[in-house]
Amino acid sequence: AFGVIADIQFADAEDGHDFGGCRRRYYRHSLRLLREAVRAWADESPPIDFVLQLGDSIDGQNIRRGEAESALQQVLAVLGELSVPVHHAWGNHELYNFSRARLVHSGLYSRPAGGSEGPSDRECHAYHWSPAPRLRLVVLDTYDVSTLGTDPGSPRYQESLRVLRDKNPNDDLNSPAGLKEPHFVAFNGGFSQAQLDWFNEVLKFSDENQEKVIVMGHVPIHPYASNGVCLAWNYEAALSVVHSHRCVVCVLAGHLHDGAYCLDSHGVHHLTLEGVIETPPESNAFGTVYVYEDRMILKGRGRIPDRVMHF
Repeated sequence: AFGVIADIQFADAEDGHDFGGCRRRYYRHSLRLLREAVRAWADESPPIDFVLQLGDSIDGQNIRRGEAESALQQVLAVLGELSVPVHHAWGNHELYNFSRARLVHSGLYSRPAGGSEGPSDRECHAYHWSPAPRLRLVVLDTYDVSTLGTDPGSPRYQESLRVLRDKNPNDDLNSPAGLKEPHFVAFNGGFSQAQLDWFNEVLKFSDENQEKVIVMGHVPIHPYASNGVCLAWNYEAALSVVHSHRCVVCVLAGHLHDGAYCLDSHGVHHLTLEGVIETPPESNAFGTVYVYEDRMILKGRGRIPDRVMHF
């Protein structure tokens, strides 16, 4: 069993709204909701084995307020009350607050020590581990190709900007207005070929060893588990890797605060979790997943519905 939560986006600030000005965001209350989640997970019986934090743990406005470090430490302190590991995906809001180089040395860097678990690029926050026999978890870095958190003079930034500009001619690169492919916006990102090659090798190993694989990353990789905008730039390439193997049973994501779900044509469940940040203080948005030989059961709290996902 493991806990799941997405888009906490904590800031010690009054309530605000999304970029469109119509969706309320509860910045300060999100930390209280996280505390409620941690207390609930601590009371689980049998106990949970780990927690997946699906990205955007703190909000981008912290950097403008000079509070990025303190906001992150408050979130990590609450999660640190758990007696089990927490695995973190990196989202766009982490990269608004910190450079990739800084995140490598932060509490959000949950890639295990040693070079064999992830791609050779240390700043690519992708890795895998096996929490139980015949089960593997894979963390993907959905901002491996991105203009966020990267030195504008670096090859990573220049290549990412080229990819983005090729699809998005808007002055505001966060605007999908008029785009044939509206997911090519700066608040999304994509996968490098190196990460995709590594991902393919991990899934090949799992196929050969008859493992079930659960994949997690901040940005969804299936259009039906998205609103068409909150979607990885080269999601087709990631899906192609998933579909070329038999082992993947579920892909978990955040980013889209409304949440979404689909069972794709290859029998893979794509579950996008509702975000804590847009959850009213009297509700919540987290869950516990129970993994069996032939199914996963999500027990949701607050905005997140219960779900049974058969393999």
